[in-house]
Amino acid sequence: MPPYNQLPKFNLGFFPTPVHKLEQLSEQLGVNLYLKRDDLTGPNLFGGNKIRKLEYLVGDALKQGADTLITFGATQSNHAMETAVAARKAGMDAILYLETITPNKVGDDRANILVDKVLGAKIHYVSMENRTEAEADAFAMAAAKKEAAELAKSGHKAYIIPVGGATPIGSTGFALGFKELMAQLPDIDVDYIVQGSGTGGTAAGLIAGAKAFSKPDHPTQILSMNVSPKPEEHYQKVVDIANDALELLGLARNVTLADTHFDQSYFVEGYEIPSASGSAAIQLLARTEGILTDPVYTGKAFAGLLDYVKTGQIKPGSNVVFWHTGGVSALFAEDKIVGKLY
Repeated sequence: MPPYNQLPKFNLGFFPTPVHKLEQLSEQLGVNLYLKRDDLTGPNLFGGNKIRKLEYLVGDALKQGADTLITFGATQSNHAMETAVAARKAGMDAILYLETITPNKVGDDRANILVDKVLGAKIHYVSMENRTEAEADAFAMAAAKKEAAELAKSGHKAYIIPVGGATPIGSTGFALGFKELMAQLPDIDVDYIVQGSGTGGTAAGLIAGAKAFSKPDHPTQILSMNVSPKPEEHYQKVVDIANDALELLGLARNVTLADTHFDQSYFVEGYEIPSASGSAAIQLLARTEGILTDPVYTGKAFAGLLDYVKTGQIKPGSNVVFWHTGGVSALFAEDKIVGKLY
């Protein structure tokens, strides 16, 4: 393995996360299917993939002298909740700008929004009424920068983390996460890693990791299943983040669009809207292996994996890792998010 730079880091999770083979489902599908358990990242019960990014983002924030983290997401955002967790573990405050894509019920807070409040995060709701997602994002960022400036007047320093932690610093966590996986499966030639992709930071890190740390004679392909619609230029942004992450690690910038594989076939009606295929995938994994996924991210991504096997895009006998990014708290969210699971 090539050497790489050591970046500022604040330990948050329990690493390495486990990886294990799904024996019954492997036999049923005709592939060797492994599960990378980033749903068990910690530090609390509802940890997930964003903790890998936040270890480096919080490390950078502390290096800059910040005492407050500001970030963004939907009301049930895993990233926002995990940022609040990270802030508390680091002795910092958390401010969350949450877009009401699926509004929480007044007086009946559930799942991540409930956890946010238990953690004492300061919450600003950003209405989606008469706004596109891009307009809401821009409004939230402008408000966050204004709030950071106000905090500075009273002697506080805020560190703003873009939605999903999708930055080169955050993505280094997943480049090294890929390296972690390779060390856990030294005798397995991993053909594919399948993961659910939102903002693209996790995909960027895994793609970067695959370029840097794949076995020299057996490169691993990252199959990213989109959980929300993305324009074509989004994929170049992912490539840029991946290359910037490699540069931060002191490694060669060698990711191109040809290294990416994104599929927008499985979010169906949209983000936080359940799909029949996603619900069926959740049921299959739960009833075959006793493992839970969620209706927003991992259920839809797993539906993509199942379809790829069915259609031969993943060939029989392949070694496949499904990267479980967490988010199971969505099973306890609003009915519109959960859908019909039984």
